[in-house]
Amino acid sequence: MLASAGEVVGIVIVAALAAVGIVTLFASRFIKIVQQGSVGVVKRLGEFKTVGQPGLHILTPFIDKMEKVDVREFPMTGDQQAVITKDNVSLQVSATIFCQVIDVRSALFEINDFQLAVDQLSRTALRAVFGELSLDQALSERETINSRMQDHMADATAKWGVRLNRIEILDITPPLNVVQAMSEQKEAEQHKRAAILKSEGEQQAAINSAGGRKQAAVLEAEGAKQSAILRAEAQMKVLELQAEGEKKALELRGQGEASRLTSIDTATINPRTLAVLQLKALQDIAASDNAKVIVPYEAASLMGAAEVLLSTLRNEDMGDASTNGASPPAATPARPPTKELPPQDG
Repeated sequence: MLASAGEVVGIVIVAALAAVGIVTLFASRFIKIVQQGSVGVVKRLGEFKTVGQPGLHILTPFIDKMEKVDVREFPMTGDQQAVITKDNVSLQVSATIFCQVIDVRSALFEINDFQLAVDQLSRTALRAVFGELSLDQALSERETINSRMQDHMADATAKWGVRLNRIEILDITPPLNVVQAMSEQKEAEQHKRAAILKSEGEQQAAINSAGGRKQAAVLEAEGAKQSAILRAEAQMKVLELQAEGEKKALELRGQGEASRLTSIDTATINPRTLAVLQLKALQDIAASDNAKVIVPYEAASLMGAAEVLLSTLRNEDMGDASTNGASPPAATPARPPTKELPPQDG
């Protein structure tokens, strides 16, 4: 009887566990939790019904089915593939595509596998874009390549509900002979640039030297000009001062001459004094070494009058001397001046 009770308890426990397992199985199939960053696509009897947002969702048992889709941006990195450039150079290129599902219904029902489709489309787009570029453009214009690939794939991926956010070229590997040629070209380019920089430096140095000489010549010319101006101004000032001095001297001389003439005009001159002055003037003229004086005949009376005046003065002096007890000197008789006769023709 006790054994029978233990068996009953075991059966009950097993049945309870089986019931719990069945309930858990059913709960896991018809109670869904959608994580953040994903959505749940609910299909009823194989037909699209709705899109469930993150959270807890309870499905209709045996009728509804949910498929979770990640709607976050994800990268797709492909392996290296061979492409040929416009100038027939073979390259090994790899790229990474950053895409995101924006229309879950289209991504699930418009294409069987949108990730595989995007990968295959990127390969064809990569070959098409590189086929339009030369080797130099392919190696230097990565932004252009990314933009062209994105434009080439945008229309097709939009139909699948997938958006291409950006495309990045990871690696471009040219052949070894091309790498060697590029290295030699780069070395030649560096030599060329060094020669150009050297010539430009020499040219700039020559320009600077010429500019310095020009500036020095200009400064020297300006200095000479300023010096000449100052000398001319100094000479002009000297001439002005000399002219001013001569002017004042002439004014003073004229004033003195005018005063002397005025004093002569106002004074009463003794005729005997005037005769003596005239005689002295003739003596001064005759005393000149470079002058030949011819006394006119009319001056004889003047000379006679002058001698008479001198005799009178001497007599007066003798009279004074006799008065003082001195003997007077003998008077010299006046001689008439000789008259020069004109030469007679033979």
